[in-house]
Amino acid sequence: MNTELMSTNLKQMVFALFAAMLLWSIATAQTDSTLSGANMTPTVATSAKGYAAINVGPDKSITGTVTTSGIVGTAVHIHSGPSGTSGPMVVTLTRTGDDLWSIPAGAVLNDAQFASYNSGELYADVHSALHSNGEIRGQLKP
Repeated sequence: MNTELMSTNLKQMVFALFAAMLLWSIATAQTDSTLSGANMTPTVATSAKGYAAINVGPDKSITGTVTTSGIVGTAVHIHSGPSGTSGPMVVTLTRTGDDLWSIPAGAVLNDAQFASYNSGELYADVHSALHSNGEIRGQLKP
């Protein structure tokens, strides 16, 4: 058994794995967005606030969370639509804590949704009993 050859092959495999992980982390876009009633269409007067931390990978996978305060959310969604417009639902988040909502594991954007994300035309919004069409919103810009 040639241990020198095995050592060289192991080094090459470790380097290749490291390079792949580095490229993946660079290619995965993290979007942070502040949600407020002023961003809703039409504008909603509210003291509620939210924060979205969303990651979109080059394979169109989408992960992340929305954290809220000052609101009892009834639903949280990612929608498609530019700022100032309303659009169709893309992903429904799941409540994972009192003020925490998470994108379900395995969620993937389709080609049109991925293009919308890259154009800054996806947004997160939080619905409440008082504002069933949404109380706070934040645009997701890569």
